[in-house]
Amino acid sequence: MAQYTRVSGFVGLITLQNPPVNALSAVVRQGIVDKVKTALSDPKVKSVVICGQNGNFCGGADIKEFGAEMTGPPLIPMIHAIEAANKPMVAAIEGNTLGGGLELALGCHYRIAHSKARLGLPEVTLGLLPAAGGSQRLPRLIGVPDALDLITTGRHVTAAEALQLGIVDQVTDSNTVDAAVKFALSVAGQSLEARRISTFPCPRPPDLDALFEEAMQKVRRGARGAMAPVACVQAVRAAATLPYAQGMERERELMATLFTSGQARALQYIFFAQRAAGRWSMSGGASWDTSKPRPVNKAAVIGLGTMGRGITVALAQTGLSVVAVETQEKQLMEAKQAVTSMLERGAKRRGAAPALDRISYSQNIQAVADADLVIEAVFEDMALKLEVFRQLSAFCKPGTLLCTNTSVLDVDELARGTPNPELVVGMHFFAPAHVMKLLEVVYGKRSSPQAVATAMQLGKKMGKASVAVGNCRGFVGNRMLRPYVEQAFFLLEEGATPELVDDALEEFGFPMGVFRMSDLSGLDVGWRTRKAAGQAQPGGASGPTARIRNGSRYSPIGDLVCEQGRFGQKTGRGWYRYDKPGSRVARSDPWLHSFLEQYRARHGLVARSIDPREVLERCLYALINEGFRVLEDGIAAGPEDIDVIYVFGYGWPGHRGGPMFYASTVGLARVLERLEHYHQAHPDVPDLRPCGLLRRLVASGSPPVHAWREVIKKLRSQL
Repeated sequence: MAQYTRVSGFVGLITLQNPPVNALSAVVRQGIVDKVKTALSDPKVKSVVICGQNGNFCGGADIKEFGAEMTGPPLIPMIHAIEAANKPMVAAIEGNTLGGGLELALGCHYRIAHSKARLGLPEVTLGLLPAAGGSQRLPRLIGVPDALDLITTGRHVTAAEALQLGIVDQVTDSNTVDAAVKFALSVAGQSLEARRISTFPCPRPPDLDALFEEAMQKVRRGARGAMAPVACVQAVRAAATLPYAQGMERERELMATLFTSGQARALQYIFFAQRAAGRWSMSGGASWDTSKPRPVNKAAVIGLGTMGRGITVALAQTGLSVVAVETQEKQLMEAKQAVTSMLERGAKRRGAAPALDRISYSQNIQAVADADLVIEAVFEDMALKLEVFRQLSAFCKPGTLLCTNTSVLDVDELARGTPNPELVVGMHFFAPAHVMKLLEVVYGKRSSPQAVATAMQLGKKMGKASVAVGNCRGFVGNRMLRPYVEQAFFLLEEGATPELVDDALEEFGFPMGVFRMSDLSGLDVGWRTRKAAGQAQPGGASGPTARIRNGSRYSPIGDLVCEQGRFGQKTGRGWYRYDKPGSRVARSDPWLHSFLEQYRARHGLVARSIDPREVLERCLYALINEGFRVLEDGIAAGPEDIDVIYVFGYGWPGHRGGPMFYASTVGLARVLERLEHYHQAHPDVPDLRPCGLLRRLVASGSPPVHAWREVIKKLRSQL
């Protein structure tokens, strides 16, 4: 709804009321239409201010209405009526003004923003485009290059950047509504001819065709098959080359194609999946609505390698006081310099001051004594981590939460080494920790609901997509990654090349295939893990046992490549070759191809032709099958949790909705049939044996993904 009052004698004030973000629901749109008519018909009103209650102007369209029958006044005519008004219309912008909210503001004649406001057109992240005139007005207001940047990426801008771009007319540090009312009084009675953006000619750079060609190439590279960014470029091109009315028609056509697409459905599913993940539950029954988090005002980070530095930055940017501990002096100095640089770059992007004064550095672990929460980020070695936790238990004040950033190690074993295991949880960040959005919060058998609630709330404050998961080797993400990577190795044995595997996965939408990603992260990382697990054995052994571990098929190809000192980009050689160590451009390597031929010959393997479809089915379905096992074991509460983890932490293309959503769109019966086919062909690969939960879902008629939780509950109750 919307409320109308007259203030300062001559200003009509329309306040949007739809908490928490004043989304443009049917009721709100009707309220705006009615209150605008009231204001324009009131002879005492000389100008109008539109604002939102509770410090938010408008968060955009009500996504809950997507897919439902349209009711209430349409958004486009409503915005046109505001723009056509004969009295100045001023938007008082506070909080997050996004999507349809910004389009509403662009329909106003003036825009006054609070200095802490953020603005953007993020529709592209939902598989859509700004379709209430945003793709047509914004280029007319700020020019084509800047409009392309904002619309194709969906990025938010600060009020300061919005002022610089020309999106807003004024920025204030004081009360935004008061400033907007004062401004509205100052422009009362002035001509509005030059304030209606739809009448502006769109600035046309002399190299317009080249500009759009470059923009389209850039978008296609980054979109990896997503339709919406391409449609956004086409819509902006319409703004630059067509009259406004024709541009609006083109915007409508493009939106109609996107709105009903499977990609939009997948991206909107992920939007709601993030919310579902926030409503976490533990296998013991505790949940988000029954567990109260502890306040965290001061945090500490132990170990300032790559992960520790990123975690320190993420915590400081949240507003916490942070103690950063590194026992090695040289490493401490390097870390301090790196953290300072990261904070300064981040502050520059946000238009804020860097949070340098929030961090103190120490070589002494006793400096954590008054921290409310400590995150251990030392080397991935159980003995080392146990020693750190022993020291933390001795020095931290009572009740301090002890968190580990381990990516695979047993959280329960770490907890057993402390006097208060209920205070121990995993906080698995992803590199770079201050950039990557995913946070796996890992609860052990003894972790208290309050500890989980505290870690989840801290993740939310850091802007993370936080997911609560149970404890097992690799948790959810890395556990599912193992069979995916193993299938890629097996495909090499059978005749594929790294290029064939990677190209198939990148065509699907991953930013990098298995082998390019391995070269980037370092082949030695996985090799070290396999050696610790007793899998990697030195030398080029042959014979029937060389490719068997614990009765199952094993590929030693990765171990043999590492024995040659080929660790990826860092050494200039890995699955690909690079011009020099540290280079990023992967090139096909004849040595690697020859090595694969020799490997197959030594083991009596005959190369066969492998097509991209088999690559996708074996890699993706093995990963998905493990996802069903994760659900069956209760490590993840629902498929949404898995999909959030994979979209935000592992590069799964968002427009395909995550692995479990993707399985539901392919058809569970199809996934089951192909897994059975490949397991029959490779009976020594247990990861290809279809999971019991998958069979149960198919037997239940393959319910939609949002109904899987009920099937899982029934399965557990029967057990």
